[in-house]
Amino acid sequence: MLNCVVVDDEALAREVLEGYLGRFDFTGSVHQFGNAREALLYLENHEADVLFLDIEMPGMNGIDFLKTLPRPPITVFTTAYRDYAFEGFELGVIDFLLKPISYPRFIQAIEKIRDFLALKEQNANLENGPAETRPESIFVKSGLQRIKLNFNDVIYIQGLKDYAIIYTTTSKIVIKGSIKAMHEIFPQSQFMRVHKSFIAAVSRISRIERNRLIVNGNQIPIGRNYKEEVEKTLFDRRQ
Repeated sequence: MLNCVVVDDEALAREVLEGYLGRFDFTGSVHQFGNAREALLYLENHEADVLFLDIEMPGMNGIDFLKTLPRPPITVFTTAYRDYAFEGFELGVIDFLLKPISYPRFIQAIEKIRDFLALKEQNANLENGPAETRPESIFVKSGLQRIKLNFNDVIYIQGLKDYAIIYTTTSKIVIKGSIKAMHEIFPQSQFMRVHKSFIAAVSRISRIERNRLIVNGNQIPIGRNYKEEVEKTLFDRRQ
């Protein structure tokens, strides 16, 4: 059962979302907050699985609030302003719902959340289990298809707003999901975040050139905030 948090300064908007969530049997408790500071106090002492977050609120807005969370839950922005969509996906939100939120559109957001959780559960033991029992592949949803993806075939992943493009040795697969979500799903023993928009397969990195990596012949930028960790990781692994 999912613990859901709804943060919105409009009481009616909170009630609508709680009503929608009540129609799904996998949602458990729903906690409502009229401002970001009250929600922050709650999240400091409680775990949440999904966060439905308004942006334009008195005091601390939704974007600043999300930035303060060290480990934010799966987040859906709910707002009346289209202009924030890009910032939302830069922060790794899973969806962006424009008010007034219709129930059919809300269902689409729930499906994204369920798909992500299913993938995450499928790979829960990637890092913790014995090497011989770790899955070597996952199924990813691309359009109406579920495609078996072998980790060893992946070269790098590129994030593009709310999509991820997975480049393999033979093709590329476009799926719904942020680069942050991909980073949580793919085994971090094999894949490394090198830029806010790129993840690279460590075994495919042939060399580093200033602010870029050569990955299977492809040039990938290294983000300024990632460079020190990238260099340290590559150096340590090749000692």
